[in-house]
Amino acid sequence: MFSWMKTAVLMAGITALFIAIGDMIGGERGMLMALLFAGAVNFFSYWFSDKMVLSMYNAQEVDETSAPHFYATVRELAQCAGLPMPRVYLIDEEAPNAFATGRNSENAAVAATTGILRILDARELRGVMAHELTHVKHCDILISTISATMAGAISALANFAMFFGGRDEHGRPANPVAGILVAILAPIAAALIQMAISRAREYEADRGGAEISGDPRALASALDKIHRYANGIPFPAAEEYPATAQMMILNPLSGGGLHNLFSTHPATEDRIARLMHMASTGVYPA
Repeated sequence: MFSWMKTAVLMAGITALFIAIGDMIGGERGMLMALLFAGAVNFFSYWFSDKMVLSMYNAQEVDETSAPHFYATVRELAQCAGLPMPRVYLIDEEAPNAFATGRNSENAAVAATTGILRILDARELRGVMAHELTHVKHCDILISTISATMAGAISALANFAMFFGGRDEHGRPANPVAGILVAILAPIAAALIQMAISRAREYEADRGGAEISGDPRALASALDKIHRYANGIPFPAAEEYPATAQMMILNPLSGGGLHNLFSTHPATEDRIARLMHMASTGVYPA
């Protein structure tokens, strides 16, 4: 129930941004058009955004023949978590990372890069995929996929407002300074909405992943290794579609810019410390 409330708040917040930008573009008519556009994006996000995200990363579906160890790991963990078997994908990228997507557990998919399979041992990979399956179990995948799609649409609409908008409902030119401010502030507002939901979600997925795998130290080790290896390795798809970065187990974006100013991920060191505390005491700190 709480997951659906979070989704509703997310969609309402970003819809309000659409309407505000529509007002900047064309007054009342622009607001109506933006509202219709937001409705279409919401509908598309719910039904098709998982396919779009997987396509963005050129993810290829695998099975027990093409990726036997990886597929078997996901299947075993899904059984431990009491989840249906998700679709399993590989992304041919050196940057180590992974994510889950889909609108619910019956339509879920998990994806990992070839880089993460290369650097992690079997225990660490179990920890990472248990983390991703926790996102599925908590219904986080719907929230993250919708927010990624809609935040990207907000940025596109804001740019449109700056370059092609600028008339009110009476046809008079609007304030160009206001248009520029919308183009700058709207993506930041969308990022803040994402960030408000994402950070707590990552802590919960770490805790749940440690419980499903039964090995908090392995997930802590995986996070440390990903953090160290990913530094300096480019991830072109993530840089091209920065709104999807919050779906990953670790932030895949290179340094600099607004992308990292509003990080959707908690500090890796803090996540590792919490997992090590859980390994020592059996309790994940609040």
